[in-house]
Amino acid sequence: MWLQYHNSLRYFAFLEVINLSMSTHVLPAPQLYVENSIPAFSREEPFENLLMDLQTKGWSVQDEFFSTNFTQALMDEAESIQNAFMLQAGVGRKQDHQIVLDARRDYIQWIDPDKPIRTDFLKMMAELRVALNRRLFLGLFDYEAHFARYEEGAFYEKHIDAFKGESNRILSTVLYLNEEWQEGDGGELVIYDENDPSIEVGRFFPKKGRLAVFLSECFYHEVKLANRTRHSIAGWFRVNNTTGSTLDPDQ
Repeated sequence: MWLQYHNSLRYFAFLEVINLSMSTHVLPAPQLYVENSIPAFSREEPFENLLMDLQTKGWSVQDEFFSTNFTQALMDEAESIQNAFMLQAGVGRKQDHQIVLDARRDYIQWIDPDKPIRTDFLKMMAELRVALNRRLFLGLFDYEAHFARYEEGAFYEKHIDAFKGESNRILSTVLYLNEEWQEGDGGELVIYDENDPSIEVGRFFPKKGRLAVFLSECFYHEVKLANRTRHSIAGWFRVNNTTGSTLDPDQ
């Protein structure tokens, strides 16, 4: 699948690549994921709703953004990561980075295109970046993301992903990878009002296939204490702030 912009109709459509090797069935658990083997998108509606929300209120939460099978492959990948290969998440970047357990207690692993499913996910987010630029003129330059694991008792206090004029992060994304999340499992994403961070505008379970996107500089948010292990992919669309004397910061 890929996104294509129709100039005459002014909308994006999901087009399916005709490939005899492409399967729409869930892969058996023992079988390794093969690059480009599962269509990433199955419906246009979540994408159109996402664009409309970002234009009108600056944040959006969409269910089933990716196809069921593609989401399942990402969930299998997230669950397969051993704790020993994840890092305790911290706050701040580069020389300001520090571990603050009173602020957040999740574990992360940055996503590089070193496995087929990771490569395909980054490709799909690159396609989304192009579409967002065409529709919303955001000037997005690249995308970075990591798997996140919140074990029982983990949380992330209220925070903002970027500070106005001081960051290259423009849009934050969170894709949830949890089966059958129930009332009482905790771990909800809470988004706060842009003009009054004391007011909740939305509280969402981290259920499988749900994608949250919001303007990084504008919306405080938090992850409530999780009562069971919680998986997600957190990411950021960024602009390039490289100057003649300063390189744009990486992870």
